[in-house]
Amino acid sequence: MTARRLNLLVPVDGSPGAEKAVEHAIALAGWGLADQIHLVNVQYPIPGAVSTFVGKKAVSGYHHDEGMKELKAADAKLHAANVPHHVHIVVGQPAETIVAFCEELKCDGIVMGTRGHGKAVGLIVGSVARDVIAKASAPVTVVK
Repeated sequence: MTARRLNLLVPVDGSPGAEKAVEHAIALAGWGLADQIHLVNVQYPIPGAVSTFVGKKAVSGYHHDEGMKELKAADAKLHAANVPHHVHIVVGQPAETIVAFCEELKCDGIVMGTRGHGKAVGLIVGSVARDVIAKASAPVTVVK
């Protein structure tokens, strides 16, 4: 019996934790466990008043440029490792958007890092990883 290889979503925000998650996803692919990696960067929405003033095209361009800055290193690592992958930039609240995007792409799991703020700061500002774990129906691997 041949095991099916996984289709994974890896949220990337330019943090060291996200970099470690990408490295783990590369390892999974190298071990023959992952077939496809979807890198996703979530950009926060810009308030409607600003969008109206500068125009939707400018806002879209801004989101694309900022997202590509945060995805650049991860994309390069996956290319260097010859791992099949796609790069995505989406707009929304991070945890909800990651979970929805995982479902939309029919990913088998999410591999993500932590920002490393610790427990005290996490209680104040919240934790995207914690929220993704709580809301996702797919398995979530958190890489520290």
